[in-house]
Amino acid sequence: MSATQQVLTYAGLVQNLADRGLLNQRWRQVFDAVPRLRFVPTEIWRQLPDRCEPVREGAEWLALVNSDEPVVIQLDDGAEGGPGIATSSNSQPSMVARMLGLLHVQDEHRVLEIGTASGHVAALLSERLGDEQVYSVEIDPALAHHAAGALADAGYRPHLRCGDGEQPWPGMGPVDRLISTCALRHVPHALLRQVRPGGIIVAPLARDFWSGALVELHVQDDGTAVGTFCGGASYMPMRSHRAISTHSVDGTTGRSRSAGLDPAQILSLGFALYAEARLPGVRLTHEDTATGARVWATRADGSAATTATGEDVWQYGPGFLWEEIEQVWLEYAALGHPGAGQFGLTVTARAQQVWLRDPQAAIAPVRR
Repeated sequence: MSATQQVLTYAGLVQNLADRGLLNQRWRQVFDAVPRLRFVPTEIWRQLPDRCEPVREGAEWLALVNSDEPVVIQLDDGAEGGPGIATSSNSQPSMVARMLGLLHVQDEHRVLEIGTASGHVAALLSERLGDEQVYSVEIDPALAHHAAGALADAGYRPHLRCGDGEQPWPGMGPVDRLISTCALRHVPHALLRQVRPGGIIVAPLARDFWSGALVELHVQDDGTAVGTFCGGASYMPMRSHRAISTHSVDGTTGRSRSAGLDPAQILSLGFALYAEARLPGVRLTHEDTATGARVWATRADGSAATTATGEDVWQYGPGFLWEEIEQVWLEYAALGHPGAGQFGLTVTARAQQVWLRDPQAAIAPVRR
């Protein structure tokens, strides 16, 4: 755990966030007033690279809650005897601070949160704006019940609903701001319709080529939304947006070639945003190695490739997937290796397009 993650008290955590420039004076007051531990249940887990580790009550529990780490509060959608996959968490405080800052709320604003989870973000919004201005929806009944109790115990009573956050909230009317605390594969147009023109949506997105990026969208008068990416953001996916792996690879079709592009070079968020737009449907996963990185790329047609820093490339199925990725890398390099902040997203009722530097410059997929 890094020095920025580990602190001794909640006050120390808030000070750490303020020192990193993540909280202005008003949000600093809000965070000070809403201790995280009021919303974290007794049974929690720490997310490790390969598993979730239970954390018992006591000093270790308090240390995790007062750290800049996500706190897992549910495994396997609450089912008993599952594989132990994290399905809900109290989000990393620095990420919460970033997202709330991107909302640019004003005193009179009404805000809709998708994904109540522990209730902590709803409490922060209620402290900042007042209960009547805050709406929060949670699909899981057990989590919704816990959040409602924790919020009431802390003295907050925002509007709460147990249901699918992708569906409109009956009778709510347009809100000024929308924040999603679960990752979306795409921004449902139904969410745009719940935000007034001029409003802002802040949400983490997760696609095939990259695991998470934060986007700030501004809703237009015509019902579309346009905005820029604001760095990485790793969140658990909305249940209906979970990726389903259907990519099968025929291991008998393997062909090797000498090492080419170092896979460690393609792991920046900027390249991932570009490559996702150019090579839709290509799924990339990776792991760090002692010398760099190992990657696996697959596509639904059975194409696949794997390589590691300093090792040969192996390709499977039809075509030559790694050569396609290398070609897109050369395009990206010719563009000057743009960072994630130079990319944006336009959302309409019919399409979602990633663009580079100019909303009119949508990135077209490679013709195959």
